Amino acid sequence: MSISSASVAAASAAWVWIPPFASVAKTDEYTIVRLPDYLPHPLSVAAFQPAGPLSDAVTAVLDRGREFGLPELQWIVLLGSPPGLAEELTLRGGTAPVTLNVLACDLREGAPDLPPAAVEVTVRWGTDVATARDNLAVAVATFGGSVPPEERITQMAAENTASVPAGRGGMIVAYADDSPVGAGGLEIVDGVARLWGGAVIESARGHGVYRALLAARLSYAVDHGATMALVKARTDTSSPILLRAGFAAYGQEPIFRVPL
Repeated sequence: MSISSASVAAASAAWVWIPPFASVAKTDEYTIVRLPDYLPHPLSVAAFQPAGPLSDAVTAVLDRGREFGLPELQWIVLLGSPPGLAEELTLRGGTAPVTLNVLACDLREGAPDLPPAAVEVTVRWGTDVATARDNLAVAVATFGGSVPPEERITQMAAENTASVPAGRGGMIVAYADDSPVGAGGLEIVDGVARLWGGAVIESARGHGVYRALLAARLSYAVDHGATMALVKARTDTSSPILLRAGFAAYGQEPIFRVPL
């Protein structure tokens, strides 16, 4: 089954994460988000739609970004970003060590049938503090940053307690021998299942743990009315697994780190 490139691009552009605990600098042309220091990239551009010359608009973003006092700004060149943005960021000293593949899967006739993991894996949603903490520990071990304060973990578990039964998604953890070995997240918005944060600890890779997390999230998505699954996946890790699972590639989004 196929999905139109236009629908994937629109769903990708609509995927903007601005949590309520973030500080936000917003104008008609850009949105900069300042996240807590425990996250690996605390300053990022969430939206950028310049009305005038590209160079002037980039300068305005960087000038505003410097006011936060951090050394760099993360800037993802989205599928719908203005032409020439990547080149402009490179001229400003930006580098893109990571590129994401925008992948999508049609769920209108159900989730793809995935082979089981090679090891016994159980999955649990992060609706209690212990499971939420395990999710964050796996994410930190994989992506960097640090585990947030206990009060934030408690809050996240409470959020999942509300969102998971309501069909909006949440955090999920994979366990092998009662130890957390993988984690991920899911958010369903307007029929699109946004899969984020898929991670497996290094010692557990190659045994199907990521596939088990994927199967659980896709099954949940179908059960709650999603017709498309969307992932922004690293080219060298999760992308090959997703492509084998029935996802198709619709473009790439380099993640720039721009010095301030």
